[in-house]
Amino acid sequence: MIHISPVDRSLSAALQEKIDQKTKPPGSLGRLEEIALQAGLIQQTLKPVITKPTIAIFAGDHGIAEKGLVNPYPQAVTAQMVYNFLRGGAAINVLCKQLQIELIIVDAGVNHDFPSHAMLNDRKIAYGTHNYLHEPAMSHDQCRKAMEAGAEIVQYIQQQGCNTIGFGEMGIGNTASASLLMSCFTGLPIAECTGAGTGSTHQQILQKTVLLQEALNRHGIPTDAETVLATFGGFEIAMLCGAILQAAALGMMVVIDGFIVTAALMAAQRMQPAVTDYCIFSHCSHEKGHRLMLEHLQVNALLQLDMRLGEGTGAAMAMPVIQCAAAFMEHMASFADAQVSNRTS
Repeated sequence: MIHISPVDRSLSAALQEKIDQKTKPPGSLGRLEEIALQAGLIQQTLKPVITKPTIAIFAGDHGIAEKGLVNPYPQAVTAQMVYNFLRGGAAINVLCKQLQIELIIVDAGVNHDFPSHAMLNDRKIAYGTHNYLHEPAMSHDQCRKAMEAGAEIVQYIQQQGCNTIGFGEMGIGNTASASLLMSCFTGLPIAECTGAGTGSTHQQILQKTVLLQEALNRHGIPTDAETVLATFGGFEIAMLCGAILQAAALGMMVVIDGFIVTAALMAAQRMQPAVTDYCIFSHCSHEKGHRLMLEHLQVNALLQLDMRLGEGTGAAMAMPVIQCAAAFMEHMASFADAQVSNRTS
């Protein structure tokens, strides 16, 4: 098991002094100052930098989605969207190109065989999970292999020079898994955790809620995070969990996307509570339940854009804000440098 130590806060006073000595009223850069402080603490320096920002998307299929029980789109859309990522046609491709963010796609367990592609990392555990209405989604061995694969991918990305990584996902049916994980980790009723996902109607949401309650009734609420992941998760969610843990263990800044990625983070946080010290929560998704997740974790999202696409799009949108926080620490003049009078009291 990866061990994550809490961030060393011994530089807090020096970092805050540097922030306060910039040519501005104290606190006037708002959340940028908070991010700059966090970046300095994670990197243990008064001069934090963002190098080779990267988004990693993990894709996987879910057994419950095969017959459209919880999803308005067919399961085949997962593979079709992976091809869209590889062709550069998805929203995340556009944002990453515009913002000069590296993008990596990972096949965690899509029900399809892809030809080799420079952007695609094949770490397929199986051709989708089992249907958790009838049996656990995966075995404990599969869950551990998925987490290990996620960790290995992050190690590789870090070795390429990245110190700030965001995560995304693709998987028809994965909001249902995330809802189950949320209910298990927060204790909230499944109805409060279940939303529209890829665009379910009101009637479809009601049906989805009933089926997810049936799954909870069948399996109960597991007492440990790994069993929660194995019982209700997806291969992409388990890989995300392992990737988040490894990124934090390597001292990277971890940019969390929306509902599904936050569900993976909740599993990681249950395993290693200090992981959230390294996380920036990019946005509050418009997906029902995400705001309650953030409240449970006692964290604040950076952006509020009413997005709920997934793919890492919220994480991508937060990257330039994080870069600006590091930039003002490096390039903004202090009162002494600029020969500007500071407050007298």
